[in-house]
Amino acid sequence: MRILLIGYGKMGKTIEQMALAKGHHIAGTIDHSNTESLANFTADEVDVAIEFTHPEAAFDNISYCLQHNIPVVSGSTGWLHRFDEAASLCRQHNSAFFYASNFSVGVNLFFHFNEYIAGKMQAYKEYNVSVREVHHLQKVDKPSGTGITTAEGIISNYPELEGWSSDEEVVNRLNIISEREPDVVGTHIVTYSSGVDKIELGHIAHSRTGFAEGALMAAEWLKDRKGVYGMKDMLNL
Repeated sequence: MRILLIGYGKMGKTIEQMALAKGHHIAGTIDHSNTESLANFTADEVDVAIEFTHPEAAFDNISYCLQHNIPVVSGSTGWLHRFDEAASLCRQHNSAFFYASNFSVGVNLFFHFNEYIAGKMQAYKEYNVSVREVHHLQKVDKPSGTGITTAEGIISNYPELEGWSSDEEVVNRLNIISEREPDVVGTHIVTYSSGVDKIELGHIAHSRTGFAEGALMAAEWLKDRKGVYGMKDMLNL
């Protein structure tokens, strides 16, 4: 499979190593030093693109791929206010788009269990629910995309919650507490706390390997498909 890597930071380089080890071909790499080179790639040369970039660049990268019928897997966060536009472009051009805020299989099982537990816990109003996410100091967006997805899974089960807030207590909103520390890959914890006890569901990533494996798995799965997909589709959750 011919893979175009859009974003050649730590994640892109990890994916490259895994892809080559599995016998895939890297059609090219795009980073901040050669962003204009993306326009040189077409569907004749690329089977799938894997995009991990900054919030300000993600939508344009994804749009280019979709408009040129290059299937694209994206894990960029901080741009999701334009997700519906990307999905519309995908359908308009009969292309393929796979998005996940986190490609770790373990994290997506965590998402699944999070929604299930929220569905049960919402009946017990004595428990206050909150989300805490911790990442490395270089993490640009706050809260993280994984933190937002976690919060949305809870909010969908709590009719009284009107959305989420970031690092502040707001009436009728779920608070996402964001922390940045050295050498933290990613930690997400949901806490249900009452006057008598506390229940927690958490996921702690030890390395980026799980994220890279999931992104490559998504790229292999997306090839030859059309439409908009996510981890629930691939994992049948």
